[in-house]
Amino acid sequence: MSLDPEREKELWRLCSEGDFDAREELIVAYRPLVFWIAGKVHVTDPELKQDIIQEGMLALIRAVDKFEPEREYRFSTYAYHKIHGQIINMLERSEKKAPLPMPDEWLQVAGDSYSSDDDSNDEWYDVAQSISKLEGREAEVVSALFFEGKKPRDVAKEKKLDVSHVYRLRRNAISKIRGWLGLEPATIQ
Repeated sequence: MSLDPEREKELWRLCSEGDFDAREELIVAYRPLVFWIAGKVHVTDPELKQDIIQEGMLALIRAVDKFEPEREYRFSTYAYHKIHGQIINMLERSEKKAPLPMPDEWLQVAGDSYSSDDDSNDEWYDVAQSISKLEGREAEVVSALFFEGKKPRDVAKEKKLDVSHVYRLRRNAISKIRGWLGLEPATIQ
């Protein structure tokens, strides 16, 4: 950061005594750390980038308020972990609440309340929660097929599986999800 080590030491002393201006100077001096960390996080939505920066700034402020200079740790290391952790937690929280776009073949429900045309957040949240219960190979195959848009043959080659096993994993995953949702199992070709 741009602070002279002696000046920083003085600012931490003043900050611990409740000096608001010293606290503000420390926050401003370490603000580039937030932007650097936020720049390392890959997100496709530009609006989400602003949320990440805001979350990082909140973490920086909390880090300044809770830092104990007498422990002789570097603030930049302490702040890095606080900022990065809070950003990751925010992303995980937002992903769990966000409705996920589902391909029609996932649900294959004629006349059910879980059709892909229904935009009810509660129902999509139920689907997202069900998907998150998948484990192991099923979770890997589902992610590759439906969220990364890969073809079954490519997934089979990548995972060193027979293509028929990829189809079986997909079929089992869809069946489990439909069961968790209380729907009849679908027949997937």
